[in-house]
Amino acid sequence: MSGAGGVGSGTDSKVETIARLAQWRIENFGTYSTRRSDAFKLGIWNWHLSVEKNRYLYIRLYPEPSRIAKEQPPFVKFVIRVSSSGPSRRPYVSPVLEKLLRTSDDFLWPVDTAIHGRFTIDVEFLDMKISPSNGGEMCTIWPNEVTMIDLANKSGLHCLSRMLEEEIYADVTIHTADGGALKAHKAVLSTSSPVFESMFLHDLNEKESSTILIEDLLLEDCAALLAYIYGTIKPEDFLSHRLSLLGAANKYDITELKDCCEESLLEDINSGNVLERLQAAWLYQLNKLKDGCLMYLFDFGKIYDLRDEIYSFFRDADRELMLEMFQQMMSVWRPA
Repeated sequence: MSGAGGVGSGTDSKVETIARLAQWRIENFGTYSTRRSDAFKLGIWNWHLSVEKNRYLYIRLYPEPSRIAKEQPPFVKFVIRVSSSGPSRRPYVSPVLEKLLRTSDDFLWPVDTAIHGRFTIDVEFLDMKISPSNGGEMCTIWPNEVTMIDLANKSGLHCLSRMLEEEIYADVTIHTADGGALKAHKAVLSTSSPVFESMFLHDLNEKESSTILIEDLLLEDCAALLAYIYGTIKPEDFLSHRLSLLGAANKYDITELKDCCEESLLEDINSGNVLERLQAAWLYQLNKLKDGCLMYLFDFGKIYDLRDEIYSFFRDADRELMLEMFQQMMSVWRPA
């Protein structure tokens, strides 16, 4: 157990702490007395306990004045237990208390007046919450189930990242369209894509030679694909390789990546990319992206900004896509 020094003097003002429990042992407390503990740290705040005896025994709990206590005061869930030294005395236990604590005036708990002399105050902190500095809902400062899962996931991704970057026990080589080569792991590729799994499961060239030829991806595109599969892709790399990743996701049946690309491509449609994305949406059967592009062109009238580009687009566009564009145009321009 360890205590923190501060205001007060002697062992009578020292609070011991372990885990989320703080304990203050008061050796001699008489009638009409007042006592304040030394500061003790739990969570990210320093705390004080104080007791005063008048008609009742009053107990206060409050954070030590500081910048963080002022700007981000703690919302605390706690229980207080007061135990007298007498063998027949039952402890006084508070209900579960939930308080936003800024100063010593925010919390006061009266206890039976018969307590005096030697007694112990235990404060068990069940939770401590804090408001984010940029606003929003309060969140606990202590690790919880979600936090631990996040930490476990980060640890797992770190291991995968090392496997990819350092080629640890890599057992397959990927050759790309521009002559590049990358090392990877059959197990990781197989769990991410049923197409890759089939390559290594059946008697195919990939199984025998431990090589994969990806003729429609350049080295940088393939590196981005592996980074996604291994969970290490950077946002800027994902954005710059979205269309290539979309094609790979479609070819290798990586559903989550395909959905992620569609959502991302839908977010920043503009006059410079709408026709390219409409073509990709039609090719890969992405209905949300297709509808978004058509709405941008016709409902918002942006097709007038693309007079030259639209003629070139129509020369190569699929007939069914052209028909759907015409139907969308007629539904928007139909007289009221």
